[in-house]
This record gives sequence, C-alpha cells and structure tokens, in this order.
Amino acid sequence: MALGVALIGTGFMGKCHAMAWRNVATVFGGTPPRLQVLADAADAGAMAAQFGFQSGTDDWQAAVDDPAVDVVSITTPNALHRPMADAALRAGKHVWLEKPMSLTLADAQAMADLATAHPGQVTLLGYNYLRSPAFQAARDLIASGAIGRPRAFRGVYDEDYSADPDLPWSWRMTHAGGGLGALGDLGCHLVSVMIALMGPVAEVTALTDIAVPQRPSPDGPRQVENEDSALALIRFASGAQGSFATSRVAHGRKCRLQWEVHGSEGSLVFDQEHMNALWVHRAGEAGFTRHLTGPDQPDFAAFCPAPGHNFGFNEQKVVECRDLIRAIGGGTPCGPGFAEGLAIETIIHAMAASDGRAIRLEELAHEDA
Repeated sequence: MALGVALIGTGFMGKCHAMAWRNVATVFGGTPPRLQVLADAADAGAMAAQFGFQSGTDDWQAAVDDPAVDVVSITTPNALHRPMADAALRAGKHVWLEKPMSLTLADAQAMADLATAHPGQVTLLGYNYLRSPAFQAARDLIASGAIGRPRAFRGVYDEDYSADPDLPWSWRMTHAGGGLGALGDLGCHLVSVMIALMGPVAEVTALTDIAVPQRPSPDGPRQVENEDSALALIRFASGAQGSFATSRVAHGRKCRLQWEVHGSEGSLVFDQEHMNALWVHRAGEAGFTRHLTGPDQPDFAAFCPAPGHNFGFNEQKVVECRDLIRAIGGGTPCGPGFAEGLAIETIIHAMAASDGRAIRLEELAHEDA
C-alpha cells in the first residue's frame, strides 16, 4: 500500500524532499508514495501543483492530522521543528525532520522521549551526507579494519553564506529563531559523520566566536546572538582524539565538509566539494590513492551503471528517503532517529557551552536534566 505523504515547507530542503519522494520508486523500485498534501504559509496550492502533491494548505496542523497521511516531512525554519514533530508523533505519523533537531538540548531530549513513547513510528533526521557512496565506502573500510584502529579524526565544515558583513540580519542569527548558529546549521552535519566513523564522544573542549556582532536590518543594526564559527578538541569514548572546526563566514568556502580519519594502518580523506572521490592510504604505500565513486559502492548503481559519473546532493536525499520507507515497512532500521539525534545535539550544545573548558558529555546531559 502506498504511503501517504505530507510535506511542510517549500524552500531549498522542501524541494529536495519533494524530489526524493517523487524519485524514490523510480530509482529503487517498490510502490510509489502518494503525495497527499503540501503545507506552506504562502502559495500552497501553486507549490503543491509544482511539487506533484494532490492538494495544498496554509494550515500545517491540518496536513499533519489528515487521515490519508502516514508520514510527515518537515523542512521548516528551526523554531518550528519541535512543535511540528511533536504534533506529527501524537497524530500517529512517521516523521522525516530536517536538522537541526531543535533549538535547545532540553527540546531535543523531550522530542527523543516522545519518540520513545511511540515505538511504532519511525523518526529520521535529515543527515543526508551519511548516504554518500564515498562516505559509506569509508565507513565500510573502517569497519573491515582496512586502516587499522582509528586513532584520530580531523573535520571541517565551512561555508561563506554569512561572510559578507553587509548581509542582512535574519532569524537564523537568533537563539529564538535559529538556536545555535554555525554549530546548528553546519557543525551538526560534521558531528553526524564524526560519530558514525569514530563512535561516541566522551569529552569536548571548544571556543566559539561571533565574527560580525551586528547586521543591518530595516529597523537599524540588529545583534547577532549565535556563533559564526566554532573550534573544538574531541576525546572519543574509544580513547581516540579529534579536532573539529566549523564556520559560516569562511570566504570562498561553499560546502567544505572535509574530514580525515587516521588509523594505525592507514588514513582516509574526503571533501564534500569533491564528493565523488575518497582518498585512501595504507601503511607501506608511497601516498594516497584516489577512489572514484561507482557502481561497486553502495547505492551508486541504482542511479547509474557507469563509474566516475558523479553522484550528487539530491541523490543522497533519495537514498535517505529509501531508507525511511524500508524502516516504515518493517525492514532495516534507519538513522539517525530522534534518539541518535539527541546525541548529536548534546555534542554541539556542549561545544557551545564550553568556552574553553572541557565538558564531559555525561555531565552536560545530567545538568540539562
């Protein structure tokens, strides 16, 4: 039976979700989902027609409550994530929620608790970089012992969308609207990759900075409340160490999600700006070998049978959608769900709170509770 889908939001990620829902059966087979209702504050009818949904509404609660809807995609501004996700879970729906999970760690805990109280409903957070064939190949190499014991992680996620000091003030720069800044928008993606490759984090020591304290607005200069950049040192539960950096004001960087894993028998290197290559070094070799994505890597062949033909951002979202549908159907569980998302939120909020002091993750969770 086809899943009934509600989509809330029509921005960048709303369109990305719509394309995933429309393309998932074409790529992976199975019953195509039924695109039931699209909710947006403006032009919902026109956007529903463009995105292929049966109807549109400006009332997101009505979309959530629609009895023909089984799963709700939430792609709205951050402040709406918790109320919409909570409403969907209470209405008996599965939830596909874009990151960050919530504005505060307390909200994330409450969302995780609510999801636990609804065990028959699947939750999935939009950490689509975990679906890259290159990332999946790296994860498999580490799991197989190809680079030995992971000793260190180095990660950076930089963009420059806020580098211009004349960029107008927006809700993204407030605690009430955006929550955390670069950590909530970019750094959480890096954390999702980091813990998927290296395991749980035990301790962080971090510094944050607001590079442009005021931004212009029609009402005059407005204060920027959340961080433009963050730096952190990491201690993993395994004893491995790591370094972490993220910035939304790094001139020239567009999507530099770059990470390295150093193992006892080799190293791996990846950069999202060149997302179709994974660099591998094994002990005894002279240097790194570039491995291009291709049909021998997970999920690539479903899109294209030819190696070296690039995989893209939206393709990652289709894979994520496939994983969600499988989990709803009782197949392989998908993640990160809200429980795993709470771990990601705990790490980035520990970084935001650190101010140069070491914070053990278990202590932060205890303090927040």
